[in-house]
Amino acid sequence: MSLLEQESFIKGIAPFDTLSHNNLKFVCENLDIVYFTEDETLLSKGSQAEYLYFIIKGTVHEKEDDEVISVYGHHELFDPISLIENRVKHLFITAQETICYLLPREIFLKVLHEDENFEQYFFQTLAQKLNTNQVNKKNKELANFMVARVKDAYIQAPVIVDATMSIFEAVQYQKEQKANSLLVQKGEALGIVTDVDFREKFILKKMSFDAPIERLAKFDLIVVNKNEFLFNAQLEMTKHGIKRLVVEDEKAQVVGILDQISLVSFFASHTYSISNEIERAESVEALQSASTNLIRITKSLYAKGVKVRYISKLLSQLNEKVFKKLFELTAPKSLLEHSALIVMGSEGRQEQILKTDQDNALILSDDCSIADVELAEFTKAFTEKLVSFGYPPCPGNIMISNPVWVHKESDFKKVIFSWIDNKSGDNFMNIAIFFDALVVAGDKRLLENLKNYLLKKIENSGAFYAHFSKAVLSFETPLSVFSGFVLSKEGHKEELDIKKGAIFPIVHGVRSLSLEHHITVTNTIERLKKLNDLGVIDRELAGDLIESYTFLLSLRLKYNLEKIDKNSTPDNYIKPTKLTKLEKDLLKDSFKIVNQFKKFLTFHYKLNMLG
Repeated sequence: MSLLEQESFIKGIAPFDTLSHNNLKFVCENLDIVYFTEDETLLSKGSQAEYLYFIIKGTVHEKEDDEVISVYGHHELFDPISLIENRVKHLFITAQETICYLLPREIFLKVLHEDENFEQYFFQTLAQKLNTNQVNKKNKELANFMVARVKDAYIQAPVIVDATMSIFEAVQYQKEQKANSLLVQKGEALGIVTDVDFREKFILKKMSFDAPIERLAKFDLIVVNKNEFLFNAQLEMTKHGIKRLVVEDEKAQVVGILDQISLVSFFASHTYSISNEIERAESVEALQSASTNLIRITKSLYAKGVKVRYISKLLSQLNEKVFKKLFELTAPKSLLEHSALIVMGSEGRQEQILKTDQDNALILSDDCSIADVELAEFTKAFTEKLVSFGYPPCPGNIMISNPVWVHKESDFKKVIFSWIDNKSGDNFMNIAIFFDALVVAGDKRLLENLKNYLLKKIENSGAFYAHFSKAVLSFETPLSVFSGFVLSKEGHKEELDIKKGAIFPIVHGVRSLSLEHHITVTNTIERLKKLNDLGVIDRELAGDLIESYTFLLSLRLKYNLEKIDKNSTPDNYIKPTKLTKLEKDLLKDSFKIVNQFKKFLTFHYKLNMLG
């Protein structure tokens, strides 16, 4: 190759793409091309490395105790850490005839020490590399928003009046202060009065001017600290369907009010307006119209670089509002106060961004008196309405239209006991999706009671946890010995299933550990944080899993949005040939972390001893 071709080749490999032109030229001027036969040892464990290898053609295996732990192919490099530490930790051997560029150690170290960003790359953990990739994808607008604090936005100065002040005096004072809301002090309690309260309560109810202002106030305030991230304030407003948050300082002293207008100046995804539209919907048709905007929000947030974990949290809250509202609009009165509508699986974990298949169930209180015919008519109609909203039916029929997923509390306990008692793959999966359940409408205590029952029945059962967790080994991680990725040979040719290969093992492994340690939060990342707090998973592995999981979900979302644009159905398949070089590298890194987690679970639950 010419020097120009060498520069083009090397520049396509991270982090050499960050080098200055002079340093890149210096590297290429010191390269040699070497040919290796099959099964030739390039680096031996414990030896001192002399070169950095760039593979032009062929495949190299990194081995530990005869086990292949990593595969390197065309346009990849190895092993910079051996050069930095001056000691080779594993065996590197060719799997086929291979041609490489070799860069002498002294040249690599010289460039390393001259370029701070280049040097930093090699001292990052896998989690940091994955996180850096996500951060670099953000545009400046969203980057500023994601690190902005509540105190960075415009906060209205608090205008506080005594609860005994008359409405007339309070309005006069509000006008003098040019405020659009009042805080009302009643002893230790603090309430709020807005223009809407004056219109809806005072005028329409023809209240007296002399009535105390406290009669208009709402005292169940949602409070946010001034140092909280602005994005979390947005989530709180969306979650509670409100326009204002009371802002406090570190000493819990009120410093002002953050309203929706201030947020809009930072963030223009219109999530609040859609949340409000869902709340105001008085018919199924109006609710359906509001729900059609969710894909647009997803595209907007993704395009602006928001991390997938934040997108999923926000979209989950909006989806929950849709389910809750539909339930309230269509459920018979006898159900509304005597049941709990739950979502399960990815919906329950608040990780379902796009409208994929439904996973829901209905728990009835034991004193619920609804007739069987009326119940069947409602559950069938509810599922059909969700389908018309764009939520496809569940292939496994895990929906309230299926009587198997509609029971009174006492009967649900019998079902749960049968899942535990009759150990099978299907029953373990039923327990798994149920453990991820979240109440979106109705009495939350019904689900709490059933989860407590489940945890009590399996408590201290090592055999149960081992068999339950074994599903993490159901699918091979799609890292091939020769080609890098294992691709589907039938149906989805030249693609790989990112869910089976990596997402499911993380989700189910984390779920298994959470079940064992009675962790009741359902979100995978929140579960990982709890497991780390308890010392079940160390900080490095927890961090690697969080960043890998975030990357995998982001990658799946990216290509599913492209499929939606082409009127194709979203799925879990991606085509490696469509990935950028960096995405391929990060995907391989993520697969390595998945394999590491599988080994951890195999040791923890002694899975290699199960039949």
